[in-house]
Amino acid sequence: MPATGELIRLMNYIDDIATTLRRISASIPAMTQEECARLGEYIRKSEPSYESVVQHLESAGKDLAGKEKEKEQAGK
Repeated sequence: MPATGELIRLMNYIDDIATTLRRISASIPAMTQEECARLGEYIRKSEPSYESVVQHLESAGKDLAGKEKEKEQAGK
Protein backbone atom coordinates (compact mmCIF):
# COMPACT_ATOMS: atom_id res chain seq x y z
CA MET A 1 0.00 0.00 0.00
CA PRO A 2 1.54 3.34 -1.02
CA ALA A 3 2.14 5.91 1.70
CA THR A 4 0.20 9.16 1.59
CA GLY A 5 1.92 12.51 1.91
CA GLU A 6 0.47 12.87 5.41
CA LEU A 7 1.89 9.50 6.50
CA ILE A 8 5.33 10.41 5.14
CA ARG A 9 5.20 13.74 7.00
CA LEU A 10 4.28 11.97 10.25
CA MET A 11 7.05 9.42 9.75
CA ASN A 12 9.50 12.30 9.32
CA TYR A 13 8.36 13.60 12.72
CA ILE A 14 9.27 10.22 14.19
CA ASP A 15 12.71 10.49 12.58
CA ASP A 16 13.07 13.91 14.27
CA ILE A 17 12.10 12.40 17.63
CA ALA A 18 14.68 9.63 17.17
CA THR A 19 17.34 12.24 16.35
CA THR A 20 16.44 14.18 19.49
CA LEU A 21 16.66 11.02 21.61
CA ARG A 22 20.09 10.23 20.15
CA ARG A 23 21.25 13.74 21.07
CA ILE A 24 19.95 13.30 24.60
CA SER A 25 21.65 9.90 24.88
CA ALA A 26 24.94 11.36 23.66
CA SER A 27 24.72 14.08 26.35
CA ILE A 28 24.12 11.71 29.26
CA PRO A 29 27.81 11.00 30.03
CA ALA A 30 28.42 14.73 30.57
CA MET A 31 25.43 15.16 32.89
CA THR A 32 25.40 14.94 36.66
CA GLN A 33 23.33 12.34 38.45
CA GLU A 34 20.88 15.09 39.50
CA GLU A 35 20.56 16.36 35.93
CA CYS A 36 19.91 12.84 34.68
CA ALA A 37 17.23 12.32 37.32
CA ARG A 38 15.55 15.67 36.54
CA LEU A 39 15.59 15.07 32.79
CA GLY A 40 14.29 11.53 33.24
CA GLU A 41 11.42 12.78 35.38
CA TYR A 42 10.69 15.56 32.88
CA ILE A 43 10.51 13.05 30.02
CA ARG A 44 8.39 10.66 32.10
CA LYS A 45 5.83 13.40 32.85
CA SER A 46 5.70 14.68 29.27
CA GLU A 47 2.26 14.29 27.72
CA PRO A 48 1.40 12.89 25.40
CA SER A 49 4.10 10.34 26.00
CA TYR A 50 5.69 8.32 23.22
CA GLU A 51 4.17 5.17 24.70
CA SER A 52 0.66 6.66 24.96
CA VAL A 53 0.75 7.64 21.29
CA VAL A 54 1.90 4.14 20.29
CA GLN A 55 -0.95 2.64 22.34
CA HIS A 56 -3.42 5.03 20.71
CA LEU A 57 -2.18 4.04 17.24
CA GLU A 58 -2.48 0.34 18.08
CA SER A 59 -5.97 0.84 19.48
CA ALA A 60 -7.07 2.83 16.44
CA GLY A 61 -5.65 0.16 14.15
CA LYS A 62 -7.65 -2.55 15.91
CA ASP A 63 -10.81 -0.42 15.80
CA LEU A 64 -10.39 0.22 12.08
CA ALA A 65 -9.70 -3.45 11.36
CA GLY A 66 -12.89 -4.40 13.22
CA LYS A 67 -14.95 -1.85 11.27
CA GLU A 68 -13.53 -3.07 7.95
CA LYS A 69 -14.38 -6.66 8.89
CA GLU A 70 -17.94 -5.62 9.77
CA LYS A 71 -18.31 -3.92 6.38
CA GLU A 72 -17.05 -7.04 4.60
CA GLN A 73 -19.51 -9.23 6.46
CA ALA A 74 -22.41 -6.84 5.79
CA GLY A 75 -21.61 -6.91 2.08
CA LYS A 76 -21.87 -10.70 1.87
